[in-house]
Amino acid sequence: MPHTFDAEAVRTWCGLALEGLGRAREGIDAINVYPVADGDTGTNLYLTVESAAQAVGAAFNGHAATGTASRPSLGDAIGAMAHGALIGAHGNSGTILAQMLRGMADVLAEQHVAGDAASEAREAGDMRHAGGAVLSRALLRAADSARNAVARPVEGTVLTVAASAAAAAAQAAGVPPTGHGAPAPHGAEAGPGAATGHGARVGHGAATGHGAERAAAYGAATASEGGTAPETQGAPATQCVAAPVGAVARAAYEGACAALEATTGQLDVLARAGVVDAGGYGLVTVLGALAETLTGERTAAPTSPLRAAPGSHALGPGRPDAEPRERRRPAAPPDPLFPAVRSADDAPYDAAASERAPVDGGHSDQPTGCDGEPISGPAYEVIYLLEADDTAVVRLRGRLDALGDSLVVVGGDGLWNVHVHVDDAGAAVEAGIQAGRPYRLRITHFGAAAERRLNRETPPGEPKRTDGARGTGHGARGERAARSVVLVVPGDGLAALCAEAGATVVTARPGEPPASGELVDAIRRAHAHEVVLLPNDAELRHTAAAAAAQMRTEGVRVALIPTRSVVQGIAALAVHEEDRGFDEDVVAMTSAAGATRYAELAVAERQSWTMAGVCQAGDVLGLIDGDVVVIGADLLATARTVLDRMLAAGGEMVTLVLGAGVPNNLAERLEEHVRERHLAVDTVSYRGEQPAAPLLIGIE
Repeated sequence: MPHTFDAEAVRTWCGLALEGLGRAREGIDAINVYPVADGDTGTNLYLTVESAAQAVGAAFNGHAATGTASRPSLGDAIGAMAHGALIGAHGNSGTILAQMLRGMADVLAEQHVAGDAASEAREAGDMRHAGGAVLSRALLRAADSARNAVARPVEGTVLTVAASAAAAAAQAAGVPPTGHGAPAPHGAEAGPGAATGHGARVGHGAATGHGAERAAAYGAATASEGGTAPETQGAPATQCVAAPVGAVARAAYEGACAALEATTGQLDVLARAGVVDAGGYGLVTVLGALAETLTGERTAAPTSPLRAAPGSHALGPGRPDAEPRERRRPAAPPDPLFPAVRSADDAPYDAAASERAPVDGGHSDQPTGCDGEPISGPAYEVIYLLEADDTAVVRLRGRLDALGDSLVVVGGDGLWNVHVHVDDAGAAVEAGIQAGRPYRLRITHFGAAAERRLNRETPPGEPKRTDGARGTGHGARGERAARSVVLVVPGDGLAALCAEAGATVVTARPGEPPASGELVDAIRRAHAHEVVLLPNDAELRHTAAAAAAQMRTEGVRVALIPTRSVVQGIAALAVHEEDRGFDEDVVAMTSAAGATRYAELAVAERQSWTMAGVCQAGDVLGLIDGDVVVIGADLLATARTVLDRMLAAGGEMVTLVLGAGVPNNLAERLEEHVRERHLAVDTVSYRGEQPAAPLLIGIE
């Protein structure tokens, strides 16, 4: 069934891209060696796309709030995605991705204004969906916009991958693959009619002009979705006749994969490390999500970024045999009942390795990056949003280009995102003040951030608190606590319970899981040198990992324990002791969480197939470890059945968490059932007041 590139597709694309970057984040961080080996490209891209996805969700919610059945147009949705990425862009790679999305949004806005023959793609004056030709043009503009935003473009980077994707998309749409940065097809020889342009690899890498050829590509790509372009009339019917949008998206993804594999040979620093470009890998992930959205078929993802001996090309479709790159720390064998303890960057947490870290935290006269190589170049990354007019931004580009490198300025219409690497961070900020109004300023010292990532160092000691208090989440400042626990809970009752125990709490709203920014704010509120983060939801693992990675750049030592249910979080919090060593505390909390099996009772909203059979709307579902195992009509009877099944495998403690509106006597009757049927098993109950699940169960 053909898929449509419309507003709903944009929302799906955001979700799939966020999931894909969550899975690939650690690996992308690990291969980040250019332009600075600071190990954060995957995290930066994740945070950027997360901001984009939130903006798209807000656009849909805004239409829904009108009380009508209206929804955003395609232009509205992609515009929201671009704006969200712009205001939430992190790092060099995130800033470039934001500009690519803006380029796509500009094309779709132009298509709406043009009002050409593609009237069947519009409703009530809004562009509701686009076909393959328009998508190819949008990708061409995206690649072009990104390259123009970079002060000194370099081949073998995300810019090359973007250009190759655009060229492949144009070719699939029946347009000659020419344009800004469009390389020759992977493995093809340059010859008459071959792709040329800014950055095309001809001879020894010389580039040729791009004006007329790029204009021709844009002109052909803007042809009516229902027929051929004026330049192609009379040409073979295969040249530009309503190219399927899914085929164009898949071609873009495959073109990006081919270009990504070649990046290792285009930059010496990548060849020495034996990796592909990290930003390019992230873009491949985003384009793979677009292809999956528009074809309905999962893309054959590239092999893990943790790969390859120097000089080999082991990425891209068709290379599943790639050798994985050796990890920096050994991983313990996984517990069959619970994942390994994980640290802030979501790699296996090795307490012994942490204890073996150098006493001085690994400091040396010259800081090293995540690959152990000395960091060269400017010392600081400076990023800020800027409100300024176009003329002021032109002058700002010149000033910042003279101050440092890796300059990327993206945006427009009075709002810009500025990214630059400099030695004098104050001068970069001053330049922004003279150009307009800078805000959301972020300054990162590359050496300090890289050392913390590599050595798991604890920030220089401030006086340890002696009052035994931990962060409460109320924003109290003063000297930092030694350690705190931050956890996500689904109800106000649980929030009060955990706050009383000294934890900093993030309350999850139904259907609105917390974003990484909310977790970052909670860690900051905890105001501690060391933080244990408990997401209490399998779906939040990547979000929590990104938040933890970001906070490590601010000097906070964060350990992420990937708890999948709040009852596991309660078990971990119960054994938390601030006075023992950090590693010992993390191991004890992880053991307690891992020894806790979890279940929940829910009410079916509609008829559905489950592992236990077909359920009807209103049925009570008993889920153990996330799978439906019981379908019943009564909450009490279903809960008893779930308890009996779980306790058949043993257990010493039952935890019951009552949801909103559930009477207290439910817990009393279940406690009585446990006493009668299961000897030597204790029961404790809490009023969690979670709105979605009437009952949560934990078995230790």
